[in-house]
Amino acid sequence: MGYHKSLLFLLVAFSLTLCHAPDPETPPGLTGSQEEWFDNKFSMFIHWGIYSELGGVWNGEPVTRGYSEQIQAHAGIYSDVYGMVADRFDPVKWDPDSVVLLAKNAGMKSVVITSKHHDGFCMFDSEYTDYNVVKATPYGRDVIGELSEACARHGLKLGLYFSLIDWHYPPAYPISSHNADFIPSRHHEYNKNQVRELLTNYGPISELWFDMGSLEPEQSRELKELVHSLQPDCMVSGRLGNDMGDFTVMGDNEYPDYTLDTPWQTPASMFDETWSYRSWQERGDPSGKVREKLESLIMVVSRGGNYLLNIGPRGDGSVVDFEKEVLLGIGGWLKTNGEAIYGTRPVFSAPHKWGEVTAKGNNLFLHILTPPGNGEVILKGVKGTPTACRLLNDTGSHLEHTVSDNEINISLGDQQNNNEIQVIVLEFKDGYHIIPRVIAETPPSGGPVLLDRHNSNKHYSFSGVDYYSSFRSTVRESWTLDKMQGSYRPLIFYSDAEHSRSLRIETPSGDRVVRLRGGEPHTLRENIADLKFGALYINGPHSSRIDHKTGMENNIDTGKPWPSANGPRWERTAARAGDILQRPVRRNHCWYTYQVIESMKDSELMISLVRTDGVQVFLNGQEIYVHNNPMKKEQVEDILRLSLSQGQNELLVKFYNRFDREMAFSLNHKIPQVEYRMQLEDISFPGTTGQGISWHLDSPVSVHSNMAMPNLRLELHDDL
Repeated sequence: MGYHKSLLFLLVAFSLTLCHAPDPETPPGLTGSQEEWFDNKFSMFIHWGIYSELGGVWNGEPVTRGYSEQIQAHAGIYSDVYGMVADRFDPVKWDPDSVVLLAKNAGMKSVVITSKHHDGFCMFDSEYTDYNVVKATPYGRDVIGELSEACARHGLKLGLYFSLIDWHYPPAYPISSHNADFIPSRHHEYNKNQVRELLTNYGPISELWFDMGSLEPEQSRELKELVHSLQPDCMVSGRLGNDMGDFTVMGDNEYPDYTLDTPWQTPASMFDETWSYRSWQERGDPSGKVREKLESLIMVVSRGGNYLLNIGPRGDGSVVDFEKEVLLGIGGWLKTNGEAIYGTRPVFSAPHKWGEVTAKGNNLFLHILTPPGNGEVILKGVKGTPTACRLLNDTGSHLEHTVSDNEINISLGDQQNNNEIQVIVLEFKDGYHIIPRVIAETPPSGGPVLLDRHNSNKHYSFSGVDYYSSFRSTVRESWTLDKMQGSYRPLIFYSDAEHSRSLRIETPSGDRVVRLRGGEPHTLRENIADLKFGALYINGPHSSRIDHKTGMENNIDTGKPWPSANGPRWERTAARAGDILQRPVRRNHCWYTYQVIESMKDSELMISLVRTDGVQVFLNGQEIYVHNNPMKKEQVEDILRLSLSQGQNELLVKFYNRFDREMAFSLNHKIPQVEYRMQLEDISFPGTTGQGISWHLDSPVSVHSNMAMPNLRLELHDDL
């Protein structure tokens, strides 16, 4: 049996984290106004520019391809012809005070507006181009300046969107279909100059929302340092790339089904088809959209994120009535239920059948999105006795409830309302515990407690070189060790993948930084004679993101031969272990490799993967590793330990390409089957509930950086 299977697990499938009220965790690295940004949770996004004047129409015909704010590219409009749209841009109905008050009445805490979108037109007075709202339009007023003043008058924060690509600036790359071009040096200097203007001339900026482009790491670093040198409290968007953002940004209208442990945000449009005004958009009933966006807000906040909801004013500056009604509808709900949103923290990693949960202090807030048919709300995975259980919008209400083993059963009774989202608040005077998904205990048969990636609670962020190479990154791993008491001798095992890297380990005995070098070599296996390697198949290229599935992976566990004559078209290769395969490829495409490894018993195997860009690895249908190429090296090698089961094991590897025209990749099992063993200082466990161990990189590039340390494991021995 594989070593990771010898642990005794208590599987409670409701939570990934252990929370001790009243102190749910705040993401690391946030101080002062940055923590205030994190607590605000709900903000207004505004896409507005000269493209709004067109309303998604060119030459009298709707442009149905792409977002309407990118109509210049999608309609194939010459730059000089598109530039003449500025001649008629005169938004006399634009009222910054009314827009800010709309955001405030919607329950939003800040406004983020497009200071410059991809078309390069500036909604502020820039000295570096006349292609701006003051110099090139009959309106002649500084939109960003006046909005800044309105935000200050009404107590809202101002954030600015800034496109890193520019279709108007001559030294920039030309228009492309993917909007993630490299940034030439002169264009980079131009961007820095305009960022300096924005952060100097318009008062405090809560966030600078960079977008698109594919920067070199040094370019991203320079822009981040420039922002913080001018305004230290300004939050930098993760779309700056190369993990340099203060907060990470999901894809457009993307809602993760997992909790992130770092500051993050989902940008959302009223309609997936566009962000800016589209005159021919079918809008429907506002009440349905209120419900849709309110559920999205709750889902994002319950995962630990902030929600940035967009409006697209018309070219004349007026706000579309439909969008105004939606925002005011959300605001009405927040007036009575906002306590369950603002300043809250996540406690569960997945939704319950009836909805979502947020936490603040000694309170848990249960958002009932799908009312149970019998009126019974069951909250599992909680240890504690609430002193009060009521509806948040009715301070005088009382809901009958019972408490049993790590479960609270609540009866809504005649107070259930299926037409609105109700929030139940549970108040705990003496605090509560959220039971973690995995509690590791000493094996009943004796022997060491074993901790590795197979049984860890994983803590996530969202990492990426640029928009298309972003993926869910693992930034920390933790284990809960209830009932363990006394001193244990820890042995840490690592491979060449982790060699010479520094790890910060947090234990009940205190934190320690471990440099992974100087360990005693330890043979993982003597030989591979008990393994049978099938032929290597390849398939591609396929359009894909680094961690987005094409559907092919889902065929692994069907029980049918795969690859098969009726399945995807596969090429059987004569490649041997370590042979480099080179294949033509387009940007944002991938090649798959597939191989069956037959093992006579449960065992471990170390393999090497060589790649020119990103990689995603599946073993027997389960993703076990994903990583990009953060430093944009010409070639990257991963060493990965596979836990093979007795019988046939299916290894599927996706090799992802971002920009190259050819990619090289290989699989190799003929490498030293060696790992290193190092003894650490003893760890003392007090035997308390919730005690545990966690580790993460020491001094990573950013809090979003993927650990990429897949072969670490820790043994805890009590034979002192």
